[in-house]
Amino acid sequence: MASVERQHGRQLRRYLAARLRNAAADAPDLMQEVFLRLLRLEDHESIRNPQAYLYTIASHVLQQHALKQAHAPQLAATAEMAFEFSPVAEVDPATEVATEQAFEVIDRSLQAISPRAHLTLVLSRCHGMPLQEIAGRLGVSRAQVKKYLAKALIHVRDHLREIDQEQP
Repeated sequence: MASVERQHGRQLRRYLAARLRNAAADAPDLMQEVFLRLLRLEDHESIRNPQAYLYTIASHVLQQHALKQAHAPQLAATAEMAFEFSPVAEVDPATEVATEQAFEVIDRSLQAISPRAHLTLVLSRCHGMPLQEIAGRLGVSRAQVKKYLAKALIHVRDHLREIDQEQP
């Protein structure tokens, strides 16, 4: 394992830093994640090409990092949009609390779906982004984006039905 780091560590750092662009400070953390994943592998001898395997892991780590980075601002933006559209006039405090709790419940509910499905829902419904553009951003087909969106919408619908049934 140490030999893999000695042989490919410097190149891997450059690879990660180049793909992170503005977030190059995340490169050491991602590099650590790559090597942790490599350590979790039980049979290192079965790897025919350690460099290719290492870069495959790095690509997956970068993709997950990009999804997390794209996912976090979208959640914050969704919350900000919800508060922007709340009326400024006198609001019944009980209604305001109930609305805030409903948003929290929906947000927790959305955590149960895949990050890609959640991001697709936010980009499509909150930002009005076309499905083809979302597909390009996620690196998947338009048909897959439609599946993500359908999954997210069904999840939200079912969750809202459960909430309605729980209320007296």
